[in-house]
Amino acid sequence: MSTAFIFPGQGSQGIGMGKDLAENFSEARELFEEIDDALGQDLSKIMFEGPEDDLNLTENTQPALMAVSMAVMRVLNKQGGIELPEVASFVAGHSLGEYSALTAAGALDADKTAVLLKTRGQAMQKAVPVGVGAMAAILGLDLSDVQSISKEATEKAGGEFICDAANDNSVGQVVVSGHKEAVAIAIDLATEKGAKKAVALPVSAPFHCSLMSPAAQRMSYALADTDIRVPNVPVVANVTAKATSDPAEIRTLLVDQVTGMVRWRESVLYMKEQGVTRMVEIGSGKVLCGLVRRIDKDIETMNAGTPDEIEALIGVING
Repeated sequence: MSTAFIFPGQGSQGIGMGKDLAENFSEARELFEEIDDALGQDLSKIMFEGPEDDLNLTENTQPALMAVSMAVMRVLNKQGGIELPEVASFVAGHSLGEYSALTAAGALDADKTAVLLKTRGQAMQKAVPVGVGAMAAILGLDLSDVQSISKEATEKAGGEFICDAANDNSVGQVVVSGHKEAVAIAIDLATEKGAKKAVALPVSAPFHCSLMSPAAQRMSYALADTDIRVPNVPVVANVTAKATSDPAEIRTLLVDQVTGMVRWRESVLYMKEQGVTRMVEIGSGKVLCGLVRRIDKDIETMNAGTPDEIEALIGVING
């Protein structure tokens, strides 16, 4: 059985995330301390105790989710003797999860990744003033339909406001992003064209659209100064839905990812075409496993985010 490890993105956070790992495993506590030291803040306290508003700040959410995923990877290694290249054919992550995937595969160091993600979160938040942008989930229409709707919404908004397809999450679940005026038009158009649901999302900025260009520029500078090594497992990139192990290409794709569409559905199908039959979600929440099941029910899914789930995964792998 060929396995891929997949890493969650924004929306999978919750108060208490990682706390049971810290309480049960010294290696997880050490990882959280490393992240706190790198950032110069008590991020783990926010993760464990809140307040929720602080955890949901993009600049905190992104390194926090990565930290939990890396804590799980440390526990899998220490408690189960699991080495990523021996058990996984690919890694992939949703949006910020791509940074987690690269860190798990040894291309980046966890402390440096935390700083990158803090910078990424701040840059994405600053790129568009609060209240100017919006995102919406369109359910029940395929990607090509939503891309047409986005184009029409931009035209109806007079070209002054834009709307882009931002996340192709699964069959019949596409997220649009852009100016709130154009996104509102897209919601109405999607409803008219038979969407099961079209609803605005509670986000602080319009991610993965052309409005994020200032953030992409900021990340190009940050990544230019970052040492990216050859990953020990190929990483399936969000913007190409194909695997790469080339550090120069990875650097370029991470910049492109800020404004580019997250091609998650295609990424999952690509890994299946390469022989992957099981996908393991590493870290907080169960969002990605749910998407995988909607994309292809034949792919086996497992979660590894709690001590019990980690124990179960170690049992399956070391069987």
